[in-house]
Amino acid sequence: MKNIEGERIVLRESTFDDCRFFAEWEQMDSVTEFFTISKGRDYEEVVTEFIHRCEDDDKMQLTICLKKDEKPIGRIYVSNIDDHYDSLDITRIYIADKNIRGRGLGEEALETMLRLAFEEMNMERVTLDHFTDNKIASKLYLKVGFSYEGVMRNGGKKDGKYVDLHLMSMLREEYFSRKNK
Repeated sequence: MKNIEGERIVLRESTFDDCRFFAEWEQMDSVTEFFTISKGRDYEEVVTEFIHRCEDDDKMQLTICLKKDEKPIGRIYVSNIDDHYDSLDITRIYIADKNIRGRGLGEEALETMLRLAFEEMNMERVTLDHFTDNKIASKLYLKVGFSYEGVMRNGGKKDGKYVDLHLMSMLREEYFSRKNK
């Protein structure tokens, strides 16, 4: 896959070397608070998960990097890539460093991912979900054009406890309508 550039960020295919960043980031409560990532994951678990996902054609792992210096700052994990129904699920997206959050980098990464999905991969539908109490994610996803579909009751599991998830989606027509305004 070729790199996909935004104004300030670049999405590139994740490499084995990125696992060291993922392992560090995914031990941070500020990153994992609203994900179904269990506390205490170590490097070995991250590597094992990364390798399994690399072997699966319906998954894609991307690293979000700053364009100016190629520094990795976050991650996007895509699953359920379905070429028959032309759909995919953005399973995980985050900016790891809380000191650079709130500057629009996550929004830019998401919009760049949507450009990849709809313009390069020709998807019809992109879905994502988030914890029902993750107001920041909810606000961002609505801002970029996602629509709520409903609540997946006990749709995820975090540290042994079931959690409800809001399911959201964007259709190809909605993406291009928004883009062409």
